[in-house]
Amino acid sequence: MNGTGDFPGSWRPNAASSVALFEQLRLQIIHLADNGALPPGTRLPAVRALAETLDVAPHTVARAYKELEAAGVVATRGRNGTVVSARDERLGGLSAAAAAYAAVAKSQGASFAEAVKILAAAYDVP
Repeated sequence: MNGTGDFPGSWRPNAASSVALFEQLRLQIIHLADNGALPPGTRLPAVRALAETLDVAPHTVARAYKELEAAGVVATRGRNGTVVSARDERLGGLSAAAAAYAAVAKSQGASFAEAVKILAAAYDVP
């Protein structure tokens, strides 16, 4: 995907949803990357181009891209744009965060089941 083309297919954000537009876009890109529709190395459209295509503010797209980059889903390569990262690169950061969480949970005496319950509750927070 080297332009806005069909990105992301016929998907459009739902302005009536209680889920913020940037979050809808972030989740859609994760979904497309996970199911192979956006393979690693795929260049995403420029922020302004995608904002225009989706009829959202550029800040909406920029925030989604920023959060995707922080999560390791995409990487920004300066003038070469934003590209989808390989899944194993993305999960490396998640593995490190999981190890840190496990260490803290153990140090505070939480059982595995308690730690999982706390994580599950945090994961479902909008």
